Amino acid sequence: MLISWNVTKACNLKCLHCYRDAGIIDKNELDTSESIELIKEISSSGFKIIIFSGGEPLLRKDIYHLISTSSELGIRAVLGTNGTLLDETTAYRLKKSGLSRVGISIDSIFPSIHDDFRQEKGAWKLSVNAMKACKEAGLEFQVHTTVTNFNYKDVEKITDFASEHGAKAHHIFFLVPTGRGKEIESSVLKQDDYNFLIIKILEKQKSTNIELKPVCAPQFLPLALEKEIKYRFTRGCLAGISYCCILPNGDIHPCPYMPVKIGNVRENSFKKIWNESYLFQELRSLKYNGICGRCQYNKLCGGCRARALIFSGNIMGEDPYCKILD
Repeated sequence: MLISWNVTKACNLKCLHCYRDAGIIDKNELDTSESIELIKEISSSGFKIIIFSGGEPLLRKDIYHLISTSSELGIRAVLGTNGTLLDETTAYRLKKSGLSRVGISIDSIFPSIHDDFRQEKGAWKLSVNAMKACKEAGLEFQVHTTVTNFNYKDVEKITDFASEHGAKAHHIFFLVPTGRGKEIESSVLKQDDYNFLIIKILEKQKSTNIELKPVCAPQFLPLALEKEIKYRFTRGCLAGISYCCILPNGDIHPCPYMPVKIGNVRENSFKKIWNESYLFQELRSLKYNGICGRCQYNKLCGGCRARALIFSGNIMGEDPYCKILD
């Protein structure tokens, strides 16, 4: 069970795809004491992993305290960062705080493509330096790539690049058009290219020593099963089942790409929201509509619930990309 916690909306970049439309701090974000109490509740609710993200989590001054608190409670703390603020001093401090791993954004092996996507000249070089800093500090890191129709053919090259720099994993995020991502919806992969890339990733997994994971592409597990490729993952879409997202102001969503408010931790306890919310209960029922409801892999895959909501307006609707297995 894992939590993705957008601890701040503040960010030093203006990435084209940002699901949180980050940039300016949310004046209502949870303060340190509220955050510590939330971490305790998350722990008592059985969650084992917290992904601290944003915005840019390194802009939050108490991030090291939040990480160390999580670690002391036995929660595996990981961090998702754009990489531009992660130098050697920061890497050592994160390591000392008890952070288990960092996810660093690299969207291309070509600096200009990455910088254009991240809307900041020099961002690519800083992200590469962040990988080097983590390696120097002995802090595990992985590479995160958001794929669109302009970079999906280069994903295997990014995997090699990540491996060469010492990454433990390469997680490939399939763009879901929400937040600022709505403005580049035309960049979302078409169904054929989506299926093509999942298969290429699975084939690449056979020849690389780092973990590859397609994200927001739950069909990768049924396809891996058919190709007899073993993964540690047991389910595709986890939204509301063993995963949820907490926003800077304490709102809870099923996932970062699904802008549906389930509750707020200032109004009800996290445990109550997680255990009793009607929408969470509905997601756990697995009673999907359309192709996802008929699919033999609905317990393994589940379809992307965010994509189902965007395209059908129904959180339990069919993921249109599930047609690849129809």
